[in-house]
Amino acid sequence: MGKIHLIILIGLFVGGCAEYLPISSGQLKGVVNEVPRQWGAVSDDKIVQFETNAGKAYSVNLWIVEVSGNLYVFAGDNLANWVKDIEENPDVRLGTGTSIFELEAFRVTDAQEFDSFARAWEAKYGNRPRNERVKETYLYRLQARA
Repeated sequence: MGKIHLIILIGLFVGGCAEYLPISSGQLKGVVNEVPRQWGAVSDDKIVQFETNAGKAYSVNLWIVEVSGNLYVFAGDNLANWVKDIEENPDVRLGTGTSIFELEAFRVTDAQEFDSFARAWEAKYGNRPRNERVKETYLYRLQARA
């Protein structure tokens, strides 16, 4: 069964789908830009690069949505490495194209804010989050660093 998974993974890379896989790497490369007042095309991207740094830069490709001018990243109820990093250090970087934005991540625990996020997630990706119990999930609002 392991060989089948490897063949599928290689096929995705060769087929140009690797950008959609949550494969981790190190520090993002690009030009650091000022955080825009309006996210526009950045929030239209289906996938962005997301970097955390709790000792060593760690980046991963993530889905993203915008609600009322704020960007959100979501791990569901998965305590992923990037989630653990944010818990240690909320300073994150978001990359799209050659642009990098330095942000701070705030965990969302408010049910109303989560519901607004879930509606935007469904509008963009076609389905609501699997687990909508906000206290059990890892949803982060991204804002300009103070």
